[in-house]
Amino acid sequence: MVTVMRSILLILFLSSLLPPILTVDPPLPSSNGSDFIRTACNTTLYPDLCFSTLSSFANSIQSDSNRLARVAISLTLHNTLPLLSYLQNAYNRDHPTPVLRDCFENLKDAVDDMRGSMKQMKEIVSASGSVESFRFQMSNVKTWLSAALTNEYTCTDGFKDVHEDGSIKDDVCSRVDVVKKLTSNALALVNRYADESVIIS
Repeated sequence: MVTVMRSILLILFLSSLLPPILTVDPPLPSSNGSDFIRTACNTTLYPDLCFSTLSSFANSIQSDSNRLARVAISLTLHNTLPLLSYLQNAYNRDHPTPVLRDCFENLKDAVDDMRGSMKQMKEIVSASGSVESFRFQMSNVKTWLSAALTNEYTCTDGFKDVHEDGSIKDDVCSRVDVVKKLTSNALALVNRYADESVIIS
C-alpha cells in the first residue's frame, strides 16, 4: 500500500511540474502560425496527428521552431502522465500482472526522459554559445527523446506474448501507441529545429 501511494504521489508531483507552455490555448490560431505548423508537421511520420494536436497553439508558436519543438515535447508529457495513472490503477485493482508493472516502469522512465529533453531545450533558449555547444545540447535532447521512445516500445513489446481472453492488452497498447506517435513527432520536430538552426548559423 505504501508503494502504491508513493507511485501515485510521484505522478501527482510530476503533473504539478508540467511546463506552463501548455496553458496557452488560443481560440483563434493565426493563419501564419498554422501554415508554419502544417509545414513542420509534414516532416514527421504522423503529420495529421501532429497538426491536429499542435495547431491550437499557433498564436503562441508563430514561426518559432524552438517553441514548436518544446510544445510538442510538453504535449507528449501531458498525454503520458494520465497513462501512468491508468496503468497503476489497472495493476492494483484488476490486472496485477508483471507485464503491466513493467510497462508502468517503462513509462515512468519515459517521463523522466521527456523531462530531461525539455530541461535541455529550455537551456538552449537562453544559451548563446558556439555551434559546437548547440550541437552538443541538441544531441542531448535527441538522446532523451530517443530513450523515451525506446521505453515506450519496450512497454508494448512486453505484451506480445499475452494472449488471454479479456486481457487489457489491446487497450493498453492502443493508448501507448498514441504516446509513441506523439514522441516520434516531437523527435522529428526537434531534428528539424536542430538542422534549421545549424544552417542559419
